[in-house]
Amino acid sequence: MIGLIDYGMGNMHSIAKALEHAGGDVQWVKTPRQLQQVERIVLPGVGAFRDCIHTLHERGLAQALIDKVHDGAPFLGICLGMQVLMDVSHEFGEHQGLGLIPGQVKPFPASHPERGYKIPHMGWNDVILPADGEPHPVLAPLRERQVYYVHSYYCAPQQEAHLLAACSYGDHRFAAAIGRDNIVAVQFHPEKSQRAGLAMLNAFIEWNPL
Repeated sequence: MIGLIDYGMGNMHSIAKALEHAGGDVQWVKTPRQLQQVERIVLPGVGAFRDCIHTLHERGLAQALIDKVHDGAPFLGICLGMQVLMDVSHEFGEHQGLGLIPGQVKPFPASHPERGYKIPHMGWNDVILPADGEPHPVLAPLRERQVYYVHSYYCAPQQEAHLLAACSYGDHRFAAAIGRDNIVAVQFHPEKSQRAGLAMLNAFIEWNPL
């Protein structure tokens, strides 16, 4: 059973349908009690970091998510659901995240628009997997494929080991995917990434990190 965290933000229906199409059994989760009943977690997100983290705390889901991840449940964060894993975000002020992966959420360079790179970064782009060694099993289906991005901020993990895949927008390199142990998170939207996204979601459903 996959617990899809519903905190009132994001394109929940399209993500739920994509997970089901990829072979998942999805339950929408709005309370800590419901979270206890699922085996895997997907945290989606479209919107502002501040509003997201506030709602997670208000509903008691922030600590419940941290506890569930520490218990070993496979976790997938998508877009804003990736960013809230960081220690802190600099989106419209400074806001504390869940702190599950050390690092910061930063804006693209202010010079990007005047150099012809519109903000947000929107559209199809690469997922650059490590050249040496095996890719993360959830990301392996994305080798030499493109995915769909929509974001104005990006994750900068503190430890290089937590960077699972990269992408470049103009001359600025950012984290396309991060993770550790039973956590994997992506900046792009697998539910908008057609066959590549569905293949990745299926890999997450099949993934056994232990």
